[in-house]
Amino acid sequence: MSERGLLPEFSPAVDRQLAGITATGDSADPAVHDLTALLWCSIDNDDSLDLDQLTVSEVLAHGSVRLWVAIADVDALVPRDSPIDQHASANTTSVYTSARIFPMLPERLSTDLTSLNAQQDRLAMVTEMVFNADASLAGQGALPAAAAAVPGMDAQLRTQDALAQQLRARRHTAGALEFESFQPRVVFDGERVSDIHLQEHNRARQLIEEVMIATNTCTARYLAGQGIASLRRVVRSPERWLRIVAVAKEYGEVLPPDPDSKALEDFLAKRRRADPLRFADLSLVIVKLMGRGEYVLETPGSLAVGHFGLAVTDYTHSTAPNRRFPDLITARLLKAALAHQPAPYSSAELDALATHCTRQEDAAQKVERQMRKSEAALLLESRIGQRFDAIVTGNAADGMWVRLLNPPAEGKLLRGLSALKVGDKVRVKLLATNVERGFIDFEAAP
Repeated sequence: MSERGLLPEFSPAVDRQLAGITATGDSADPAVHDLTALLWCSIDNDDSLDLDQLTVSEVLAHGSVRLWVAIADVDALVPRDSPIDQHASANTTSVYTSARIFPMLPERLSTDLTSLNAQQDRLAMVTEMVFNADASLAGQGALPAAAAAVPGMDAQLRTQDALAQQLRARRHTAGALEFESFQPRVVFDGERVSDIHLQEHNRARQLIEEVMIATNTCTARYLAGQGIASLRRVVRSPERWLRIVAVAKEYGEVLPPDPDSKALEDFLAKRRRADPLRFADLSLVIVKLMGRGEYVLETPGSLAVGHFGLAVTDYTHSTAPNRRFPDLITARLLKAALAHQPAPYSSAELDALATHCTRQEDAAQKVERQMRKSEAALLLESRIGQRFDAIVTGNAADGMWVRLLNPPAEGKLLRGLSALKVGDKVRVKLLATNVERGFIDFEAAP
């Protein structure tokens, strides 16, 4: 954390401010509406404690759906330039490692007072959206026990799922890209790392992702309509498109000479169906060639950069203020707009924050990747000399890289089979590990 310019601990000033927070915000404010009677639900991992958003839906005439999305009102308890805000603006994001989470906000806030916890009254910013109906429902799985215990929640979630699938279909028609990321997650047995599992991208994740994309899009459009400068989350049209064209050609597919997200999504969908085992590796190649997401200043009347991967023109980050500082900035901009007050940040300040938030997000991701490598090395250090089935994931000037099928860990192939190509299956023998540096070394095995 320190090497990457991130603060691993909170300062004494943060602790003093935190000790003085005794409530969840001013619910007596006449601008606050009581929406606790609605059938709110949270869709997140079982172990998530920082709950940033809740959703509730209502079926309208002719099959239209009204959707409310509540976002935790962090700003109500964290004033701008206060010690807690200064720590949040320094790191700009929570950092997640298997052994420890480094939250952007103190846990008394992010997992309690500003977390939208069950059976607790909390302040939230609520976005209301109405969608035309054009969806059918395919999911028939049983509800989790916590949801099944709430009368009406079954219909509530199925309405939201139907809407999410409609939104997903519309985005993919417009050329939204669907990747499959390699996301290993360590399993602990007490203090010992016992296994590594891949996170599943399931229907529930699709539901919440689509709802959050819609909310972020509506928020960006609202701020633009109010003539307010804002932070946008963008993925630019790929400068290395011709390299992506060359990758597709290796699979016998032809992409147009100019960036075309719909053509790229068709290619990706076809490869997912043809070879699901290797699709995560192809996804990683394309993501690297597309370039990373970044935060940019967008001023009224300027040409929107847009998000190439999501196939949307207007997009911001607004739905996770407990763990992302740009979302807290957006909440403050929204509050000012709703109250017809001057924007709390100047364009120059937003421009500087966009650069800073992008840089710190990159630093946090590097910390998380380093920890994942070290976790895999720790799991495998007792298995030196064993043989594994693997897939070649990289072949560059600095060497050849492979990913084990079980456990899903990546390492470097030091010796043997130099003629291998990315995607080839190979049998490897584990030679050495270095936990501190996250190194795992293999050689080809008979």
